[in-house]
Amino acid sequence: MRLLLARWAGPLAVKAAVFITVMCCALAALLGVLVHVSVTDQTVGNARDLALSRLSDATRAYEAGDTLLPNAGVDPEGLPDSLRALALSGRRGTVVSTHRGRPTMWAAGPIQGHRALAVEIDYSQQSGTIAGLDTSILWSSALAIGATVLVGVFAVSRVTRRLHATARVARRISAGDLDARVDDPRTKDPVRPQDEVAAVAAALDSMAASLQSKLLSEQRFTADVAHELRTPLTGLHAAAELLPPGRPTELVRDRVAALRTLTEDLLEISRLDSGRERLEADAEGLGALAERVVRASGTETEVRVVRDAVVETDRRRLERVLGNLVANAHKHGAAPVLLTVHGPVVTVRDHGGGYPEYLVAHGPQRFRTEGGAKGHGLGLTIAVGQAEVLGARLSFRNAVDGGAVATLILPVASQAR
Repeated sequence: MRLLLARWAGPLAVKAAVFITVMCCALAALLGVLVHVSVTDQTVGNARDLALSRLSDATRAYEAGDTLLPNAGVDPEGLPDSLRALALSGRRGTVVSTHRGRPTMWAAGPIQGHRALAVEIDYSQQSGTIAGLDTSILWSSALAIGATVLVGVFAVSRVTRRLHATARVARRISAGDLDARVDDPRTKDPVRPQDEVAAVAAALDSMAASLQSKLLSEQRFTADVAHELRTPLTGLHAAAELLPPGRPTELVRDRVAALRTLTEDLLEISRLDSGRERLEADAEGLGALAERVVRASGTETEVRVVRDAVVETDRRRLERVLGNLVANAHKHGAAPVLLTVHGPVVTVRDHGGGYPEYLVAHGPQRFRTEGGAKGHGLGLTIAVGQAEVLGARLSFRNAVDGGAVATLILPVASQAR
């Protein structure tokens, strides 16, 4: 079963928590073993000294013929075999075992007659002390580990939350929102030391500001050029109309018309860049609108209505988008060109060489064409901009069997007319 984690609790927070837990467990285990060994050695050593001391007293009493103490005896019942063998070999020793259901410290040594004299001491108190110590070590280690993990996770979560906030801003910037900023408080207070996260946030904000400045400069340049060209082109167009009929006149008029189209495209792009475009939405039938666009284009484009739909849209802008897609398919692709309406989804497909890789990956870019294609790359740029104004989504891909496919997904009208 997958763990349900908070949005900020990503892999970094989980790894940090696991690392802290493992290190705390290792440290607690090491300290616990050291304390256990030290206390056990001391406790066992004291019990052994006491047992050997009583064994010496019992040995002197046995040799003097006195009565042995109650806890001393010759070859007593329950004496561990290993200690009995040690005593019969002529040496003295001690061992802890269970006798009559309780821990017992035995001490044994040799006596005459190849027998063993042994003394037993109740080891219950010492055994209980060691067991209580072990329990205390386990509980204190668990509490210390829990507290350390909580503090560590809290500290790491603060860093991961800031990292996630920075990542969200980066995604907004990549989506085109150049007004997005992290605005980390640490970057604005020169007194507070800046950590690595604050440095990344400051670098991201600086990059966004630089990109925004360059984009605004480019937009202003495009708008200024288009406006400056519009007036002389109007005069040039009027002068071309006064030229006498002939082939040179046709060439001049054709080039003037192309230049006027380019200027109008630049003006349209500058208006889209400004973000001041407003919709004049109304319910429109997609099938009939697609037929009108194809007729107006004067191209041999097949219109296929799989399922008609009514959408809330700006008719002029939608006609501009579809017109640009159809014109691009005929200009840069190859016949047959098919415009398909399937509900709120409109596709325009040709059977040429397909879109360039950069266009499929990043979308159309103004003044960029590849493969010897003619044009300025403005038609599809305008189509994307107008689609955004419509609230639609325009995507580009290449068909598996060849050809370029542009897909426009429109919002559906809430009520049909």
